[in-house]
Amino acid sequence: MTTTDSNKAMPFEGLHEECGVFGMYDFDGGDVASSIYYGLFALQHRGQESCGIAVSETSGPKGKVTSYKGMGLVNEVFDGETLEKMRGDIGVGHVRYSTAGESTRENAQPLVLNYVKGTLALAHNGNLINAKELKKDLEYTGAIFQTTIDSEVIAYHIARERLQSKTAEEAVRRACMKLKGAYALVVASPRKLIGARDPFGFKPLCIGKRDNAYILASETCALDTIGAEFVRDVLPGEVVTITPEKGIESDMEMALPKEKEARCIFEYIYFARPDSHIDGVSVYGSRIKAGKFLAMDSPVEADLVTGVPESGNAAALGYSLQSGIPYGTAFVKNGYVGRTFIKPKQSSRESSVRIKLNVLKEAVAGKRVVMIDDSIVRGTTSDRIVRMLREAGATEVHVRISSPPFLWPCYFGTDIPEREQLIAYKRSIEDIRKIIGADSLGYLGMERLDEMVEGLSICRGCFNGKYPMEPPKEDIRGEYFDKEIDMAKKLERNL
Repeated sequence: MTTTDSNKAMPFEGLHEECGVFGMYDFDGGDVASSIYYGLFALQHRGQESCGIAVSETSGPKGKVTSYKGMGLVNEVFDGETLEKMRGDIGVGHVRYSTAGESTRENAQPLVLNYVKGTLALAHNGNLINAKELKKDLEYTGAIFQTTIDSEVIAYHIARERLQSKTAEEAVRRACMKLKGAYALVVASPRKLIGARDPFGFKPLCIGKRDNAYILASETCALDTIGAEFVRDVLPGEVVTITPEKGIESDMEMALPKEKEARCIFEYIYFARPDSHIDGVSVYGSRIKAGKFLAMDSPVEADLVTGVPESGNAAALGYSLQSGIPYGTAFVKNGYVGRTFIKPKQSSRESSVRIKLNVLKEAVAGKRVVMIDDSIVRGTTSDRIVRMLREAGATEVHVRISSPPFLWPCYFGTDIPEREQLIAYKRSIEDIRKIIGADSLGYLGMERLDEMVEGLSICRGCFNGKYPMEPPKEDIRGEYFDKEIDMAKKLERNL
């Protein structure tokens, strides 16, 4: 469930992704824990709440998995001594930001399951819309859950299917066929590394190779970090099985027609690192294009174009290249705000935005500034940043957003809240401009999204309410949105 834990590492009150996954199998028998650690380090932007690694030796006893996980950043949870003890040539790792499931150590991944056929270590990125029904089915047959996350439901179903399947990969596919929603899975069985991507391709997953070791990762930047070469993307609906005997095997039984695929557009706008490529498209290139389109469609006379770090920077450069207005740095970001950051109370003079972001007065004083950001969710952060630019001496502040306005919630792993909490809901662009205090405001046009991602099929649900699958009838995204749970907690506090 989405948590309101004040210790969560949030860059701003904007969008957050769910998780990053990483798996590795060294056919030469070398230990993989340290490489998984560095892979997770590269994926840290996808989740700063908790992380974990689970490894095993393919030549050793089938039931022995060494795992370690904890709350915090990768370099806070792991040290050299811990990694040294983690012996194994196959393993999976995970970094987490919760959109469903409480912020506790129990909900950290990977999950390790010991069952009659051996062991499974599983890492999951995404959000299921039928997790409650799947969980209920299991509970009625005696399953006891240790966590409140979707991923445990998936692990149980894989274990159950394994009892009736010839292979672990068949069990993964059969379990996946029951799942509705977004998922990228990395599963380590005793002798196989298995990856699965949902049929819509909401969440990214790619394959890499280094010497005689194979890797599965959420983004290509993680491959670069450990010196691995990119092999290919796992396709939407594909289950891949990696073994020394057969290399990479592919099962496309779940695949949909290309036009029905629905990648999350926010991988390209916000979530992914700019140095990643997803499904053959450069994230950096997409953001440059978004900025250029904004300059074409929402031009303005100004002296400086600047981006709100980090995801606004490339779009700001694109705006500058297209418009001819000089690009410059106007913000200094404090990169050392970990999960132990204590959010200031509202009565406090310290603003959480100011603590994490400061304006270079020399860069903006006396200038008309175009400020590029990736999105406006509730508007509270945007209005503070506009105010900061004005206080630093900017004569005009023109805001440009490299995505269309949010009008609908997301159920597939992005924490876009209910419509009533979205600033664009029932408001015109002029209304929003006034609320955030900008001199002008422009959003990326919906018609530009296809060009931005070179024609890939994408999900536009949060912009137009047309989801690639039937959304759940009740909100499944956790305690922040679950009114019954919220009311129960309030009553508890009052007793």
